[in-house]
Amino acid sequence: MEYRSISTAGKLTRVLLGVWSALVLLFLIAPILVIVPLSFNAGDELSFPLAGFSLRWFEDFFGSDTWRNALINSLSIGLGATIISVVLGTTASLGLNKLGLRSRQPIQAIVLAPLVVPTVIVGVGIYFVFSELGLTGTYLGLVMAHATLAVPFQVVTTSAALANLDARQIWAAASMGAGPVRTFFAVTLPIAAPGIASGALFSFSTSLDEIVVTLFLGGPGQRTLPREMFTQAREYLTPTIAAAATVMIVFSIALLLGFLLLRNREAT
Repeated sequence: MEYRSISTAGKLTRVLLGVWSALVLLFLIAPILVIVPLSFNAGDELSFPLAGFSLRWFEDFFGSDTWRNALINSLSIGLGATIISVVLGTTASLGLNKLGLRSRQPIQAIVLAPLVVPTVIVGVGIYFVFSELGLTGTYLGLVMAHATLAVPFQVVTTSAALANLDARQIWAAASMGAGPVRTFFAVTLPIAAPGIASGALFSFSTSLDEIVVTLFLGGPGQRTLPREMFTQAREYLTPTIAAAATVMIVFSIALLLGFLLLRNREAT
């Protein structure tokens, strides 16, 4: 009798946890469930019920030079920031991996600071530094600023992958006559590759979604997609903004699927 009551309580707990998890999931994806249908609305306003199904707002988005240039800016800046973050984050992870725990912790805290410090503070700091260097209002400055925010993600994922690196593998490669460069490409890189690729996806996603630093540093010619959405929302709210948000959602889902694919490949 006691066993049955425990079993019933366990089943009830699992059901309640399942319901709670479903409610949390619904809360998280509710903005997506609202925005995506609105981007296909045939009406002129962001409102429910929908007036009908139409692709007119996507035609307006891709047919507008302003929106199209904003999308191209976001993709090009994100690509540049990702390349920089991969190079800097990977080399920083390799250096941190060779340090002892006592020496590694303070350096790692500094490298990961942009993850903890509010973005607006980082944006103000970068603005004052870049203004002295003449990098405000330039693509190079914006790429470097986005890379600053992306490097910590690269360090976290690459360092996690390098935790699987056994020093004896390095010693074995060196004992067989392999130099540091050959050892890196033959031993270290294959082990770190999943972490590097995951960090690159996170870096690109961080840059694609960034708006605060862009507002500080970007000039009229460096309007990214989030900044253009923010500007348009202040002036006049149209379903074209919902279409732009849907495009960003598609990119985010693609990045998420890429990350899951990398995890599954790493697990196998």
